[in-house]
Order: sequence, then structure tokens, then C-alpha cells
Amino acid sequence: MGQKIIVIGSSTGGTEALKVFLSGIPAHSPAILIAQHMPELFTRSFAERLDQLSAMQVHEAGHHEKIEAGHVYLAPGHSHLLLERAGTGYRTVLNQEPPVNRHRPSVDVLFRSAAKHLGADAIGVMLTGMGKDGATAMLEMKRAGAYNFAQDEASCVVFGMPREAVAVGAVDEVVPLADMAARVLAKAR
Repeated sequence: MGQKIIVIGSSTGGTEALKVFLSGIPAHSPAILIAQHMPELFTRSFAERLDQLSAMQVHEAGHHEKIEAGHVYLAPGHSHLLLERAGTGYRTVLNQEPPVNRHRPSVDVLFRSAAKHLGADAIGVMLTGMGKDGATAMLEMKRAGAYNFAQDEASCVVFGMPREAVAVGAVDEVVPLADMAARVLAKAR
């Protein structure tokens, strides 16, 4: 395919980290899918806030939306966000399967889907968060050919999720939040 897609996992502190990251991403960047641990009452308004800060179009992901460059798809708080091949591209998939690592949306579910369907066309980003959601699936992404980033400890509110991803060997680069957008874009080119 060759069309890069960026997948992001975040939890505690992630709402601020995502604002910083997305404000550094230009309008015509590769599509971004985000699993941020957040109650469902808040995901739509959070997507609207991010949309105002970002040059890309940010919205709460729906089921079977075509995944397009220039768009950010935020997992709704009631569903896991996955992706699947659809014709020559990809589309979003939402499901209400039980929580994974006590979370729905779960970063593991999104990252595992990226490993399966995108392989080397995926770029993984693990931002601040508590716990270990996403670490094992990020390793699956790396084994499938993806290039993965983790936020550095100094710029994290909680270094749990990035630390776990680093610990299992899933991360190619550990980057301060302020530099993350530039590093990810460089990799996506």
C-alpha cells in the first residue's frame, strides 16, 4: 500500500499530550487513529477541542469510515477502535467487545489491528499513561515492520505505558513530547 497510518495510544495526561502533538501536525499528514482512555461522555467534546487546535480534521470515529490522510479518528469512549482493509484503502471498525487491560477503548486492540493490517505502513506512538495497555501489541507492530515511538519520561505525566512498551522491546525511539510531531512526520515521509 505504502500509505502510512499513525496509531496513537494514551491515557493519564494524554489529553494534554495529544493537544501538543496534534498542534504540530500539518493539514495534509497521514491519517491518525487514537485510542485515548476516556469515558464516553467526553470523547466527542474532546475531539471537537482537538479539531480547533489541529490543522487536520479531528472527529470521533464512526463505524466503517474510510480512513483518509488529513483526518484524525478518535476512538469513542464506548468502543474499541480497529481498522481493516477496504478495497484499496482502509476503514475504521468499532466494536463493543469486553474491555482489554480494563479499558475500552484499549490501545492493545488498536495496535494489534495495526500490526495485522498495516505492517510496515504503521507508525506507532505511545504517549503518557498509567498501566501497560498497548505494550504487547506495540511489540507485535514492531515485529510486523512498524516503526514505533514512545514519549520520554521527563515529558510524561505518567511514564507507565511508554515504560512498559520500552521494557518489552517494542520501541524504536524515545522522544520528548515537544519533538514527537516532527520525528513522527519525518518517519512518515
